[in-house]
Amino acid sequence: MNVEAVLDELDASGNLRRLPAESPAGVIDLSSNDYLGLGEDTSLRESFFASHDSKSLLMTSSASRLLAGRQTSYSILEKELADSYGHNREALLFNSGYHANTGLVSAIADKNTLILADRLVHASIIDGIKLSGAPFARFAHNDLSHLRKLLESKGRDYPNVLIIVESVYSMDGDRADIGQLTEIKKMHPGAMLYVDEAHAVGVLGPGGLGECAAAGVLDQIDILVGTFGKALASMGAYAIMSPTLRQFMINKARSLIFSTALPPAQIDWSLHVWRHATSADSARQQLMSLASQLARIIPGGEPSHIRPLIVGSSEKALAASAKLLEGGYKVLPIRTPTVPPGTERLRFSLSAAIASESLAGLSSLINPLS
Repeated sequence: MNVEAVLDELDASGNLRRLPAESPAGVIDLSSNDYLGLGEDTSLRESFFASHDSKSLLMTSSASRLLAGRQTSYSILEKELADSYGHNREALLFNSGYHANTGLVSAIADKNTLILADRLVHASIIDGIKLSGAPFARFAHNDLSHLRKLLESKGRDYPNVLIIVESVYSMDGDRADIGQLTEIKKMHPGAMLYVDEAHAVGVLGPGGLGECAAAGVLDQIDILVGTFGKALASMGAYAIMSPTLRQFMINKARSLIFSTALPPAQIDWSLHVWRHATSADSARQQLMSLASQLARIIPGGEPSHIRPLIVGSSEKALAASAKLLEGGYKVLPIRTPTVPPGTERLRFSLSAAIASESLAGLSSLINPLS
């Protein structure tokens, strides 16, 4: 591969990525996934260190989960997650959402499994599908009639079908109809439902358990993926599934087996945040209030903590992002291949730590861009 030629082509198309600089002081960050504002909560950090002896915090696992000598922190967090979700489910930790999706999907699907995935699922799911080698098709975004047609035309040829969706889509902020998806699953023996809740955990549902909990169908979800790196202000991910599936993944999910486990200290922090987040209803209310406010500034669709402003090209997205930064708002551009050509955008991502009045200056900046 001619690396320089590839970089030149990316640069010419406006799609060359560079790591961003530190945000200037005083800029309002509307590109973070810190939805509950817990990453900015100094009292949460203080309470963690007050309740943990800094000398006893283990800063490395030094081995994969299957080889690590220290297991207590992981087991405690997994049990607490499982207890939160109930329905005789168990939890399994992964190093990131990418590790979880690539490992889980590639392990559970084989040549006898048809994968049907929403067209806008995350790249980590697509990579997991490719690694699995399983036959797959993608249905139009949130189009359940298309999903039904694929199940009728293709699903009957396979003993197993894996339906994969996100509960909240990361680039558009819209939601899957989880209730209807579970009804579709029930009509097709051998079908499993896989839901990535990365952008819903902490934000939606009772105790911030996500959209599946909000829909009251946790018992119908075969694999539920949540992450700690967004609303939960930590690092890592988890999967909620049956005890049998958990045991299967311990033996077959390569991203778990062949990765050094996260440090126990990180896991201890995740547990601390989890216990706080499940009762953070006031932060969730503030976030939804901000979502309604932003929906009035950028019309279209239901209020969401993620809101796109589609500008239609990489060049326009870069220019719009620079204009907003001049006005005191950090909103990074989202370009191809993250989104399809022609749908390049600014992605507004809200945090409960933002004061309502901080969004007041957005209207005058956004109107010329719309």
